[in-house]
Amino acid sequence: MNMETKTNDMEMKTRIQEKFQTLFGSEGEIFASAGRINLIGEHTDYNGGYVFPGAIDCGIMAAIKVNGTAKVKAYSLDYDEYVEFGLEEEDVPQQPWARYIFGVCRETIKRGGKVAGFDTVFAGDVPLGAGLSSSAALESTFAYALNYIFSNGIDMFDLAKIGQATEHNYCGVKCGIMDQFASIFGRKGSLIRLNCKTLEYKYFPFDPKGYKLVLVDSCVKHELASSAYNKRRASCENAAAAIRKNHPEVEFLSDAKRVWLDEVRAEIPEEDFLRAEYVIGEVQRVLDVCDALERGDYETVGEMMYQTHFGLSRLYEVSCEELDFLNKLARKMDVTGSRVMGGGFGGCTINLVKDELYDAFIAAAKTQFEEKFGHAPKIYDVVISDGARRL
Repeated sequence: MNMETKTNDMEMKTRIQEKFQTLFGSEGEIFASAGRINLIGEHTDYNGGYVFPGAIDCGIMAAIKVNGTAKVKAYSLDYDEYVEFGLEEEDVPQQPWARYIFGVCRETIKRGGKVAGFDTVFAGDVPLGAGLSSSAALESTFAYALNYIFSNGIDMFDLAKIGQATEHNYCGVKCGIMDQFASIFGRKGSLIRLNCKTLEYKYFPFDPKGYKLVLVDSCVKHELASSAYNKRRASCENAAAAIRKNHPEVEFLSDAKRVWLDEVRAEIPEEDFLRAEYVIGEVQRVLDVCDALERGDYETVGEMMYQTHFGLSRLYEVSCEELDFLNKLARKMDVTGSRVMGGGFGGCTINLVKDELYDAFIAAAKTQFEEKFGHAPKIYDVVISDGARRL
């Protein structure tokens, strides 16, 4: 995988520079950033809890050069589309992909950074729709690049916040900070435990000798995702508010103890209780996984992943038939850990698999899933890699 990835990186770099030369008559500086996985800690970010992401060896790469005008001239290799736009608020481009670049420019300017016109060609190899955050990789590439090129001296945390604010203000997605954080701060061979309330973070070495981390992509996306997401968020806030009456120090649901939730069970809808029960358990599971990793205990890591899947499926109710099927199959085949990754209602399971079981598990996942659902899942091996950087 690593050798292949290096080759792919070189190929992508060559393709980008060739197109840049054709369009703009010179070469640009090359910047890149990464997509991300999250090992554990799902739906905890907006509850002020912990997440545990890492950057992966798929991402976005861009050639960039200042052009001496007040315009950005951007070409997407993947969409085969060229766009020009100015840097004022009213210059927002129509193309969704260009809005990410425009948003990063605007958010940088709002923070006192300098941005002038530039030429860019970019491409990516983050599988779309697999929940690996290609949008955060795009934002982080340009946030990092503009900061470097214009010597703005904006700190790394603010670069992540520039990406998050781009989603909020220009792309209509009220996301947490995790995706952009992982994309900016990613470090090869390490996962990052981030406290979403305090933004304190710590790197944990992740080098599972004898195991592989693999995504099995169901290639389905069920429609209710955004409305269901907002409903669950409201349930969590409702439970936290009920607990706060007895325990004023509870700012977010992640601050609550499980027994405090039991105290208010009669006062809140059963649905809100179940959602909160999942979140409080998940916050603790992230800490348990970190402890297990420091001992090199991957069996405990895997068991926690299964517990998370159970919680997401039964208590939080964001799984679906396809993901539950993949999770049960993993359990049946002695896969160490497996769970739905991301918001749910489709997408991927993330699986921790012993090397000697890998081939059999992948073969079974492909054939049995196709027999039941009429199409094969896609398989992505995960290598934990570096985040935003200049190449």
